[in-house]
Amino acid sequence: MTNSKRKIAVFAGTFDPPTSGHVDIIRRARRLFDELIVAVGRNPEKQPFFTESERVAMLRELTHSMSNVRVEAYGGLTMDFVREKHASVIIKGIRDSSDLGSELQQANVNQIAGNVETVFLLTGDQYALTSSTLIRQVMEFGGDASRLVGLVPPQVAKRLNARRRDRRKRK
Repeated sequence: MTNSKRKIAVFAGTFDPPTSGHVDIIRRARRLFDELIVAVGRNPEKQPFFTESERVAMLRELTHSMSNVRVEAYGGLTMDFVREKHASVIIKGIRDSSDLGSELQQANVNQIAGNVETVFLLTGDQYALTSSTLIRQVMEFGGDASRLVGLVPPQVAKRLNARRRDRRKRK
């Protein structure tokens, strides 16, 4: 199969930190496409909890057994990254109607300006209230990530607790 015939999708986000909901979307999306690129991006409006390389490493650990998934970091516009990788689709996980409203606007821009389609996957009920932002807030206020298992994979919970300990030592 040539690269132009392969169906390649990109699941882009900041993944700070990767959640169980992210992993669920990755597992489901990889079954729909020949290749799935999990693209770790930067959001200039957010102060990251983990570095880009740490997020990439966590996602690679979480997807190491998924043969058609690769993880890459990128900067700039997602639609440009998608075209650069010869992908045809952006995957977006939708938790609720608020997500749909904001993601629909972005999908329209990506389609009009970049000729890139977006596929929306609804999150499972157990992940509908999970967000990386909420998890970061719990950790910023001294929460114990081991109590977040279910919301984040165990490997991520360990890294969250280690980061919390590091931050306490620096204060």
